[in-house]
Amino acid sequence: MPRKRKLLAQLSALQSNSSFPPFDSLVNLNATSDGDSAPKSSRYFAVEKKNSSQLEADFFNQPCISLAKSFLGQILVRKLPDGRELWGRIVETEAYLGGEDEASHSKGGKQTQRNAAMFMKPGTLYVYQIYGIHFCMNVSSQGEGAAVLLRSLEPLQGLDAMRELRSASRKGPTKPLKDWQLCNGPSKLCQALGIDKAFDQRDLTEDAAIWMVPGHDLPGEQDVVATTRIGIGNTGEWAQKPLRFYLRGNKFVSVVDKKTEREMAAMGQISCS
Repeated sequence: MPRKRKLLAQLSALQSNSSFPPFDSLVNLNATSDGDSAPKSSRYFAVEKKNSSQLEADFFNQPCISLAKSFLGQILVRKLPDGRELWGRIVETEAYLGGEDEASHSKGGKQTQRNAAMFMKPGTLYVYQIYGIHFCMNVSSQGEGAAVLLRSLEPLQGLDAMRELRSASRKGPTKPLKDWQLCNGPSKLCQALGIDKAFDQRDLTEDAAIWMVPGHDLPGEQDVVATTRIGIGNTGEWAQKPLRFYLRGNKFVSVVDKKTEREMAAMGQISCS
């Protein structure tokens, strides 16, 4: 009985605390009373382990604009074939809304072999090539043909490997890249993580080489700048829609819109800096 009461008290303390301890501590808590450290079969502990390590399908299953904003602050993880893991915090995204969006690859609702991933379930990677050499990575969302472009990352882990991969894709002798130059643009991001067409149509919730985990310091609305997308000049009114989102004050963002930031400050949406 004392053992049972002790376990119930510990479980009660865990459930009342919004910040759960590492999964290892939960395993120890669930050890058998005879000293055997092997955990009992428990759906409670299995679910906690899964949720704490990776963003699930429910996260990606939201409207495109909402997903583009929700990505900010989350962590993208890429596991290289040699086992090294590259981690980066998402700091800039662009939303492409599908058929009605003249800047989208799926404008008019047209589905092709190239853009098929945009019509697949939320969380599917859409990787395409530009200028015949560079790659860009998107993630499908709710909405027919809608997807979010990942524009920039703040490198967190594996910076030396990112630097190697970026250098390998550059021609001729080059100066070593600074940290802020590694992933500050969609093609740079793909180079730094070793992303190519082979990643097209992969599922972020199931793939062993690339996935997302929750960020620890997620931004509030006042930290997010909404401005126009980049490189879509011939799309009429769509070129002016505020469908690019980035973290204000983050030096890893590819392009800062000072005019929009000043307007936000004037309206009291953000503080002047």
